[in-house]
Amino acid sequence: MILSGIFMLMIGIGTIVFGIYVRKNPTFGWRMNEGWKVSGDSEPSQAYIDSRTFSGAVAIWIGAFFMAMGILQFI
Repeated sequence: MILSGIFMLMIGIGTIVFGIYVRKNPTFGWRMNEGWKVSGDSEPSQAYIDSRTFSGAVAIWIGAFFMAMGILQFI
């Protein structure tokens, strides 16, 4: 039971760190994921940046949920 709680805490911390990184750098990985599809030099659209920022916030919320579940395993 304790191992599953520790595992949930680790997943939660990792997801929160990833979410914070995506919120701080929303254009990270754009060239690799989407930029190769466009010929010439281009930048990500504001809609892409907004969607990545939102997905970072969702990742933070999911990470907080996993951390709460991990903490509840110890009770």
